[in-house]
Amino acid sequence: MYTNYFSLKQQPFSIAPDPRYLFMSERHREALAHLLYGIGSGGGFVLLTGEIGAGKTTVCRCFIEQVPENCRLAYIFNPRLTVEELLQTICDEFHVAAPSGTGSVKGYIDAINRYLLESHAQGSNNVLVIDEAQNLSPAVLEQLRLLTNLETSERKLLQIILIGQPELRVMLARPELEQLAQRVIARYHLGPLSEEEVGAYVAHRLAVAGVTGAGPIPAALTPLIHKLTHGVPRRINLLCDRALLGAYVENSREVTRAILRRAAGEVFAGEGAAARAAGLRWPLVVGGVLAVAALSAAAAWQAFPREEPHAVTAKPPAATPAPRVVPAAQQSVTRAVPSGHARESEALRELALLWGQAVPPVQSCEAAPKLNLRCLQGRGGLYELRLLDRPAVVVLRDGQRTSYAVLVAMDERSVTLGVGDQRQKFELAAFVPRFGGEFTTLWKVPRGFRDEVTAGDQGPDVDWIAARLAQLNSAPAPAIDQPFDKRTQAWLLTFQSKQNLKADGVAGPRTYMRLNQLSGVDEPRLLAAAGTGK
Repeated sequence: MYTNYFSLKQQPFSIAPDPRYLFMSERHREALAHLLYGIGSGGGFVLLTGEIGAGKTTVCRCFIEQVPENCRLAYIFNPRLTVEELLQTICDEFHVAAPSGTGSVKGYIDAINRYLLESHAQGSNNVLVIDEAQNLSPAVLEQLRLLTNLETSERKLLQIILIGQPELRVMLARPELEQLAQRVIARYHLGPLSEEEVGAYVAHRLAVAGVTGAGPIPAALTPLIHKLTHGVPRRINLLCDRALLGAYVENSREVTRAILRRAAGEVFAGEGAAARAAGLRWPLVVGGVLAVAALSAAAAWQAFPREEPHAVTAKPPAATPAPRVVPAAQQSVTRAVPSGHARESEALRELALLWGQAVPPVQSCEAAPKLNLRCLQGRGGLYELRLLDRPAVVVLRDGQRTSYAVLVAMDERSVTLGVGDQRQKFELAAFVPRFGGEFTTLWKVPRGFRDEVTAGDQGPDVDWIAARLAQLNSAPAPAIDQPFDKRTQAWLLTFQSKQNLKADGVAGPRTYMRLNQLSGVDEPRLLAAAGTGK
């Protein structure tokens, strides 16, 4: 209805599972990595939980697309079954010849066991995925546990992945299910998107729908969208779809805060706080909407730029669908991540060498300014590192032990770590459980650098920023020692918006990093070297 008005190819926020709109946040990637790690670790149960609409099914679909070639997969999406119905469904999914006649529990179990033994002899693994697993009865869960009893000296012959809402964790905490809970080898709870990820998610779906620049949902609305939806993707889709309809009805070129709040009142009516925050509702009736739809409303428009804090690539890497995982034997990729440096300073010195600098043996970050470098420390996980696109020291955890390694390169399915003079590639599924999320990276600074440059400032760092912004805008180089004026600040705001940075007109470390990358400053890159681990 509003697609022509906003020059969109499709409705960007439909809740239909369209693979073109796949958005994998860092949380979704980590959940996927846990599932992949689980099927390669020798068996048992893997548990994935999350709130309604958090994206569990999205992760499950990605997982199904990426299982290794030697894996046979069975998928059950309606687990409200009796024990006998469950066993019959498993036979159907694995194409196991069921017992003749009406069958019995023992007959089904014997048939499944024969199949698993024969499959193992052929070098195949078997994975059973059960969605909406919070609906499983205790008797069915106990039968699933018994199915995993069949094992060799190396692995269990059936691996089971349970996907469900948070109450599934409560169920498994019951005393009568303790034996099953002890067999869970990997757990992951899929939480909501962060505010930054909400901005990236909205921008991604608009871009897939045909938005080629600024879109009809300004990035300034990201905090409010995050607040109203609690970062749940399905709620974001419902809210933004209704908000675009509201903008269309009101003949507005973009969604405003008032429109967004009224949309929340429509789609979240009865939820209390969200509904009260929304204010008045639109008096929408079918006849009125159809009358408006009949108008020739298609038009070009200019809207505010997107603001996606902390993102520094022109195209967020999360928009790229994850490729199929190839078995480790075909990739020359190692599964087990070894220990790194015992001290962070050792890894930081190694990181500095990638910038062609030798950092003194102690207090590496404190010594970096003497080499025209600065440290940036973060806790954003792989999502942040992909966006920064530069090598970093990462924290590795093994129980109570902490070590450090240099993340040299990264692609969609592996990372390359450096420890000393060794470079080795590891599967992402093996790396994620060891990665603590903390990292430290380096970047080159201009002469006279200050942590923040704002309107009215002047000096060598202002000259540096102005010269590079002028270069990117194909404008003459400005005179030196000029104040940070309105024109330069307008350039900076436009640059930050286009590069998915926080569009606040203040030049901070991430703005400098992106200016370095686009203006040809010689710095090592993380993604450009991906897949070339030495």
